[in-house]
Formats: sequence, structure tokens, C-alpha cells
Amino acid sequence: MAIPAAGDDPWAVLRSATRARVALGRAGDALPTARELEFRAAHAAARDAVHSPLDVDRLRADLDGEVLVVASAAPDRATYLQRPDLGRQLAEGTTLPATGADLAVVLADGLSPRAVREHGPGLAAALIERLPGWSVAPLVVATQARVALGDAVGAALGVRAVVVLIGERPGLSSADSLGAYLTWDPRPGRVDSERNCVSNVRPPHGLSYAQAADTVAALLSGARELGASGVALKDEGPALPSG
Repeated sequence: MAIPAAGDDPWAVLRSATRARVALGRAGDALPTARELEFRAAHAAARDAVHSPLDVDRLRADLDGEVLVVASAAPDRATYLQRPDLGRQLAEGTTLPATGADLAVVLADGLSPRAVREHGPGLAAALIERLPGWSVAPLVVATQARVALGDAVGAALGVRAVVVLIGERPGLSSADSLGAYLTWDPRPGRVDSERNCVSNVRPPHGLSYAQAADTVAALLSGARELGASGVALKDEGPALPSG
């Protein structure tokens, strides 16, 4: 890597390689005004990502094929944020068709409805393209949902595996990050150590849909062969995908 010439910004290379807030400078004993305003804007974007409702109709329109819509037992956003346990349960009276399919894909709002709205359809399509020979249940859109809601959905649909595409907790540099959580033999009571996660799906600054789908598809194939997911299943792909 070339060393910046005298007079050049010595932090320019690092800033170009990360979305992290580095080398912000100073004005007296505080941040420069521009950096302070950027921080406040990023904080507002993160708050908006958490509290903005998922546009279910728009998301359904961007998905191919039959789409089922479910809700968790949390009746509203405030309850969802205060009661994580309710976000892991289906709303009372929810019924889903038993499909006996190999896989269910759940698109859940999570802590960033923006993330699943923007990246969910692209990742779902890329994943299904990479699973020839797998039968896939109708896509499911879930609101006020935590990751574990996929266990209840997968059990009701009677599938062998479930992948939950869910909005991750926003940060100051990433309000639209999507995570993919894979669970083999889903059923209520599964714990986090029985899942595999691929996170930070948010092109162009995070994983691309193709990179994430390649990894999840490989994990699904491994889970089918092993009959398990989570700590028993290792990701044998490259630690830092290229491209």
C-alpha cells in the first residue's frame, strides 16, 4: 500500500476501507460541527430503522410466488421491544398449511424493518436459485418477529429446515443490515446454539446477496447431511469472501 505523500490526509486509506467512524478530527475539545451532524443523522437513522413499521404490502409485491403473512404475539412495536419473548411466539389463532417441504424461508422485520424490505427479496431469490432439488414452502412474511419465531413457523409448515431473513439491530454505520439464521428441524424450544448465522448482508457495504446465498446454501447442504445445525455445523467457506 502506498504511503500518503506529505500534505495528504493520512487517514484517507483507512476511511475508504471501512464504514466505521474513524479519525473524526477535533474542534477544540469537541468534534467538528460536520462530524457532530453526521453522528446525529446516523443516530436518527438507527432509531427510525427500529421504530418504522414494515410495509408488508410492498414487501409482498417484491416477492415471487405465494406469500403467507403472520404476526408474533406482540401486538404492537412498543410491546415487541419490551417483551422479546412475545416476538418468539406466533399470535394466538395463527394457522399455517402443513407442507412437508424441505425448506421454509421467513422474512421477518426484526429490529430493522428497513433491512428486510430492502434486502430480503434479493437474498431470498438468490438463495432459492442455489437450492435445486429442494422443495420450498410458500414464503412467509412475519411482523414483530424475533429469530426464534421461525421455529414455530417451520414446525407449523412441517419443514426440515427454516431460514429466517431478519433485520439486525442497527448501528451508527449500518441501519439496514440483514441477517440470515438457519435452523435444522425447527420447533419451539430450539436455542441459539442450534442455529447458524450469516450477518451483515447489505450490498454494497456488506455481503452481497450472492455471497450470503452461497454460504447459506452450503450450510443447508451440510445440515441436511449432518442432520443438525448450530455448533455441530461448521462453515467451511472462505472467512472473507472476495468480490
